Amino acid sequence: MKFFIDTADVAEIKDMASTGLVDGVTTNPSLIAKSGRNIIDVIAEICDLVDGPVSAEVAATDFETMIAEGRRLAKIADNVTVKVPLTVDGLKTCKTLSDEGTGVNVTLCFSATQALLAAKAGATFISPFVGRLDDIGGVGMDLIADIVQIYGNYDFPTEVLVASVRGPQHVLEAAKIGADVATLPPAVIRAMYNHPLTDKGLQAFLDDWAATGQSILDSKGGAA
Repeated sequence: MKFFIDTADVAEIKDMASTGLVDGVTTNPSLIAKSGRNIIDVIAEICDLVDGPVSAEVAATDFETMIAEGRRLAKIADNVTVKVPLTVDGLKTCKTLSDEGTGVNVTLCFSATQALLAAKAGATFISPFVGRLDDIGGVGMDLIADIVQIYGNYDFPTEVLVASVRGPQHVLEAAKIGADVATLPPAVIRAMYNHPLTDKGLQAFLDDWAATGQSILDSKGGAA
């Protein structure tokens, strides 16, 4: 499974990229607004930090303007993936940009039939929002399972990118189902590191080592 980081915070992306765990980045208008910076500058800087796909979302809702915005965003860097909403005009934009060789991430997917349409329109990624479905009493992971099955039935190349991830359990369930990508807020990635038994075991090792009075860096050793 590939891990994308879901943020427009360049400092966070730089820190996470240093771990070698980040395969790409997703942004959206809300994240860009939170950064307080110009979208072109932010996307360009992010694209310099990561080699994988960087999703940059159009802000328009009509086909003509979406196409113009998408083409402008695609010019920023070779690894830009244009993000469009799952609407009729969004799918038209997806088809046009895909035919031109631009990667497209179709976002705000909440049903398997929507995902089927996106795949037929040539989407590179489909972004089902599992957390938002859970919030209204649905089961987000049921949607992921349906999409994975449908895409497998017809060998669609569109990758299932699990979005609106709320915690490590979503990541685990998505990985077991076979989703291609999970896009994760930095806090979720950090939460995946943590386990109380890891902390307890490490502390025991440190206590035992301290009792020896040794230092690996200062030790001369007897090896030839």
